[in-house]
Amino acid sequence: MTVTFVTYLIICPLVFLGGFVDSIAGGGGLITLPAYLLGGLPVHAAMGTNKFSSTMGAVTASGRYLKSGFVDIKLCIPAVIAALAGSALGSTITMYTDETILRFILLGVLPVTAFYVFKKKTFEVTGSLSRKRTLIFAALISFVIGTYDGFFGPGTGTFLIILFTAIAKIQPVNASANAKIINLSSNVGAMVVFICHSQVIFLLGTVAGLFSIAGSFIGSGLAIKKGAGLVRIVILVVLAILFVKIISDFLVAN
Repeated sequence: MTVTFVTYLIICPLVFLGGFVDSIAGGGGLITLPAYLLGGLPVHAAMGTNKFSSTMGAVTASGRYLKSGFVDIKLCIPAVIAALAGSALGSTITMYTDETILRFILLGVLPVTAFYVFKKKTFEVTGSLSRKRTLIFAALISFVIGTYDGFFGPGTGTFLIILFTAIAKIQPVNASANAKIINLSSNVGAMVVFICHSQVIFLLGTVAGLFSIAGSFIGSGLAIKKGAGLVRIVILVVLAILFVKIISDFLVAN
């Protein structure tokens, strides 16, 4: 397809916003993928180019979190492996399952999740677990959400953060940092597949990727400085967007 200057004007600012949101609380794909579609790209090219630019931003955010010491390497190694296994399983399941089923489940889960985040006024972790249990829960959560990511996808990083804090008892900023590393690995795997199938527009993806890097750099910096309060606010916004998106998809389909 022909990519015009107008295409860049539509996509790049939204990719910046998506990178900003994603680096703090996940869910940036809810902004960036529609941006590529709005720019006129075919669906598969939009998905592939989105993965390419989003991966550039995710690497930036991950690097900043790593440099700041918020990433737990020993936790991330088994969690990444579990997420990759789950993603492969989810991708296989989606070939045989009606996506509508999961959409119905999410319509019930999202309001409950938003209520949980909203009622935790400071969004701080209460209580603690042994190191062994934290590692086990983090790996199990990564497998489950990795499966969701392979099957459906939207809001993967957000769900990782919420479950890391609620179940694995990881502090919000650390949860955001670890979630970014885990989500990055699944992004890279998907990006390679799209590249192999020639579904990435590299020039557009690279330029948009620079905007994603800028958004991710600013967003991760704010998350590190502002901490749990900012993570909580952005998570609520992402959950609201995801809820509206699923309802609108239903209305369009019907």
